[in-house]
Amino acid sequence: MLKYIIFDFDGTLVDSKDFSIQVINQLAEKYQFQNLSREQIEELRKYSIADRCRMMNFPLHKIPFAFIEFLLLYKEGTQQLRLFPGIKELLAKLEEDNYKLAVISSNTEENIKQSLQNNQVDNISEILAASIFGKDKIIKKFLKNHRLKASEVLYVGDELRDILACKQAGVKIAWVDWGFDSIEVTKVEQPDFFAHQPLDIYSITQSIGG
Repeated sequence: MLKYIIFDFDGTLVDSKDFSIQVINQLAEKYQFQNLSREQIEELRKYSIADRCRMMNFPLHKIPFAFIEFLLLYKEGTQQLRLFPGIKELLAKLEEDNYKLAVISSNTEENIKQSLQNNQVDNISEILAASIFGKDKIIKKFLKNHRLKASEVLYVGDELRDILACKQAGVKIAWVDWGFDSIEVTKVEQPDFFAHQPLDIYSITQSIGG
């Protein structure tokens, strides 16, 4: 029986693409890559993080350090972030069906809480922060702490690394096409479900059964 719906944050609940481009470009000079336009970001969406780094001549091993700086700059603009259309209605329907809602994201707990508060979302019971490549460990810890079977959880995310993390943790994932990674990225690692609009997530929960 499905009990928990766990969401990614950026690109899944909130539309942070434009703001993320601004923050990335603030780091461009320090990390010696060119400023990225929205068109270039759209092209990069088709590739994995490793491929993006190669295309930008950015060493993969520097990502954890750059990401810490990214999150610090990100904090200054959380008031800009808005939920994707239909997300608030989705969360309300899931709550009505007695699903518990959580967020596991590579963003910080503080940034997520502030943004959810700004968007008047109060039905997410737990927020956990993971390292950029360590989401599978946090998902496993979440299962253990709540004494959940993997089959009792559905993760909702928008990136290839979300798919990989869920496979490593043994939980099913619904991949959303309105986020950061494009559908081309999923060709290598297929998600369990595809969602093209927020209410598709609700339909997926009904198909799994609760």
